[in-house]
Amino acid sequence: MIAFGRYEVSSIVNGALRLDGGAMFGVVPKVLWQNVTDVDSLNRIPLATRTLLAIDRAARRIVLVDTGCGTKWSPKDAERYGVQPDPMAIPRTLQAAGFVPEDVTDVIVTHLHFDHNGGLTSWYDEPGGPTTLVYPRARHWIHRGQWEHAHKPTVRDRASYLPQDFASLAGNRLHFVEGEKPQPSIDGIDWFVSKGHTPYQLLPVFSAEKNGLMFVGDIVPTIAHLRLGWVMGYDLFPLTTIAEREQIYDRCIRDGMSIAFAHDPAHGGVSLGGTVERPIVSNTLDL
Repeated sequence: MIAFGRYEVSSIVNGALRLDGGAMFGVVPKVLWQNVTDVDSLNRIPLATRTLLAIDRAARRIVLVDTGCGTKWSPKDAERYGVQPDPMAIPRTLQAAGFVPEDVTDVIVTHLHFDHNGGLTSWYDEPGGPTTLVYPRARHWIHRGQWEHAHKPTVRDRASYLPQDFASLAGNRLHFVEGEKPQPSIDGIDWFVSKGHTPYQLLPVFSAEKNGLMFVGDIVPTIAHLRLGWVMGYDLFPLTTIAEREQIYDRCIRDGMSIAFAHDPAHGGVSLGGTVERPIVSNTLDL
């Protein structure tokens, strides 16, 4: 764990999946991206699914950012995406820190794509039936714009939203973040609202002062995506993603902010140097 402001932060690999390399790198040709990642016979690259755990011991606040793919997968669909969940990864890490899942106070839902927050729910009884919240005592934070989009996705991105992942979230455990520049909802955490990958992706920033940490979600999914133009084909608005990267990289280089990844198999996060146009990794974080 590394301290950022009042929080001790760690990155938990809660599972793995494989997605098409061409989709993950957009217009970048395979002859280039195959040099920075492995690729299997189905043209899929290996990805981690990561949860950021942030603990404020003084306030006894335990925050999770994203929950991974979850376990509600048929063998056929799991094989298609190479999904390999580790349902005990979060409980193990919480136990090592002196807590149990029932102690989680807040879950930050960056967005509702299945690879980020399928783990919000589990089957209540039989597969295909009702679901139940995995963290029923926690407040679940999501931007209202993302919640609304998830219920009316476009033809292009509707396959990324599985209603069983979030249908049971509606109710008194759901808390909306509103607006373009929302005020903090949790002490010590600011928001960065992103619209390039999906509308109103909600990204937390731990410690608003210098040397903070931003969980960058799908703006920069892995270390291999640091180059400005290496943007996913999944992004609805790739030029917006590039502009958001420029904002983030500028803040990293100017203020010493670090970034935490959602999908990198090897690295929980990095600090950046260089320039906005050509960022370089100055340090990998032992999150």
